[in-house]
This record gives sequence, structure tokens and C-alpha cells, in this order.
Amino acid sequence: MSPPGESSLAGPSTLPGRAEVRWSGGRTGIREGMDMDGTPVIELPEDEAWDLLRVTTLGRLAVSAAGELDIFPVNYVVDESTLVFRTAPGTKLIELTVRSSVAFEIDGWTEHGAWSVVVKGTAEQLDRQDDIDRADALPLVPWIPTIKYRYVRITPTSITGRRFARAPEPDRYPL
Repeated sequence: MSPPGESSLAGPSTLPGRAEVRWSGGRTGIREGMDMDGTPVIELPEDEAWDLLRVTTLGRLAVSAAGELDIFPVNYVVDESTLVFRTAPGTKLIELTVRSSVAFEIDGWTEHGAWSVVVKGTAEQLDRQDDIDRADALPLVPWIPTIKYRYVRITPTSITGRRFARAPEPDRYPL
């Protein structure tokens, strides 16, 4: 695992189910795509899930208001132990005002493996000037050329992650 505040970058895979991982600071290691018993899905420890959150910039925000579910792509940044994104007035902000419980998901893949991290927590629009100033200093740039003055912070209540081995499907109808 990387120390708190350091990030991992998944590099090219060398063998099926294996990926070279480069931690910041120059350390490297091998991450298996399968558990020791050959299980193609492994649960990630929370610190590894945070590492993936730190090196990813686009996720999906799931919200629910008035019995309706919505999912929005958002670019974000990790700020200590929270996630921060910018938005403009509209559906996202209205739904977060109605119900602050959210889910946030990121994922990625290589030729030999894939991963997913799900954050569940509470979202709040930042309204105190010191919080807005702090968020304004974060390396958070919109992907599309629009002005977004509203900051939202997600404070996690749970973080789960999984790593998946990618391989051909086993024979479904063995002889």
C-alpha cells in the first residue's frame, strides 16, 4: 500500500491477472488480478481505494430525489478525506439540496484487469467563504468550457473497492 497522501499508478500488465503498480516515490510492486484461490474478484483495502480515487479525475455521481434516481458524470479532486467537485445551478444541485445522501463511483481497466471504487456519503454545497477559497485553490478544472461557481464536498461514510481479473469466459457448458 502507499503511504497516506501518496498515489498509485497502474502500469502495463506483464501476465494475465497481474499489473505492475508504481507508487509515487519510485516504489513498484505487482498486484494480482486474482486472489490466491483463483477468485477473479478481490476486495480492495480502503487505502488502496483512496489511492485510486487520487489518480482518477472523472466519476459518476448518483443522487436520488423525490423517488427519482439520476447519475451525472463529474470531474473531481480528493481533498484530504473528502471529494470535491464544481457544478452550476441545475438538477444536480437541486437534488443534493433535497437529499444529501449520494453514491459516487469510479472505475478503470487495462488489458488484464479492471477495478471499481464506490463511495457512499453526504454531499453539501460549500457556502462559507473560507471553504470556497480553499476549494478554489484545488487543482479542479472543468472538462467542458462552462463557468461553475458552486462547489460540492462529499464526505464519505463508506468506501468499497474491487479489483477484477480480465480473462476469457470459462466454458459455460463443459462436457
